[in-house]
Amino acid sequence: MLWIDDDISLADWEISESFSRSSGPGGQNVNKVETAVELRFAAASSPNLPAPVKARLKRLAGRRWSDDGVIVIRAEETRSQARNREMARERLAELIRRALVAPKRRIATRPTLASKRRRLAAKTARGALKARRSKVEDE
Repeated sequence: MLWIDDDISLADWEISESFSRSSGPGGQNVNKVETAVELRFAAASSPNLPAPVKARLKRLAGRRWSDDGVIVIRAEETRSQARNREMARERLAELIRRALVAPKRRIATRPTLASKRRRLAAKTARGALKARRSKVEDE
């Protein structure tokens, strides 16, 4: 069981983990021990997540979201399989927590009269500066 917040938790059957050998330095340990963790969470078919959260999660997950609606998270930072497993689960939980927060709707506002006047005054000043750069004509 993976707890996201007080209301949402993910059952163990929704998450699958596979282990493989990590890349990078590590001596003999790298060639013998399968410490890298690939965590897969079937987000699209999860009964614990509401539809708007799933939509935000898909956008936040980006390329980690596969075509069949599975989020794939790979952790291979440490030489400990247990620590990598814990890190992958925490990354998934953090991703879902970010998806739980609904973005505030932007309220369209109009520019104030003072801001319009400042903008037009700046444009006039800039135009005058450019006009002074032109060549002087003989009279």
